[in-house]
Amino acid sequence: MIKYFFCIILFFCLIQIYSQKSKVLNYRKFDQKWIHFGFMLGGNLSDFDIQSKSDKYTLYQIKSIENKRQAGGQLGVLTDVKLFTPLLRLRFIPSLSFQERVINYISVNKNKPDEDEVNEERINSTNLDFPLLLQFRAARYNNFGIYTTGGIQYTFDLQSQAKANQSLTDPFVKIKAQDWYGLFGFGLEFYAVYFKCNIEIKYAQGLNNVFIQDFTPVSLPIESIKNKTWLFTIIFEG
Repeated sequence: MIKYFFCIILFFCLIQIYSQKSKVLNYRKFDQKWIHFGFMLGGNLSDFDIQSKSDKYTLYQIKSIENKRQAGGQLGVLTDVKLFTPLLRLRFIPSLSFQERVINYISVNKNKPDEDEVNEERINSTNLDFPLLLQFRAARYNNFGIYTTGGIQYTFDLQSQAKANQSLTDPFVKIKAQDWYGLFGFGLEFYAVYFKCNIEIKYAQGLNNVFIQDFTPVSLPIESIKNKTWLFTIIFEG
């Protein structure tokens, strides 16, 4: 639902852009500020890159391991600094994000050999995110702008069970609390009378293997796990 919502917003915004003629500029001196602040609201689609063991079926009777992305949300605050020119800016957006990922273990159903049995594991995270981004902007056209952005992010999972004791009856997959991401995306800028609104899409790829092998039945078939996330955000700047 989140991605469809943002697609609809982008569609109507593009219609407005192409219909624009020369207009009175809103917030005319905004881009000349060397520092300004704002806040961010958004959603995410979180997922894993999972590398399973090649002999998982022989050893553990697991036919395949599939990951399924899930929707979440985030909110944060923005600090934006001009670097040399209004077209190049440094942005820091500490955020609180809520994520969920699903891992499905597909094995042969012992009672019905012709059917597969699916066992689901859910991993929830409440993250403190600290992204540091460079924003490369095109020259403003009327009350509209476009840009690309990229950078690196440190994340700490407040909900991590990395040090929790395992349950013998209901084991779970352990994920490290800390991770680093590389980010890349693009956005659209809209200048109102007293503020600027950005609609932004970013992709975040985890750089480290965050999987903790603790030799439980749900962990043994897995070799490595990396995080990945699509981020859909609206940023208000003033």
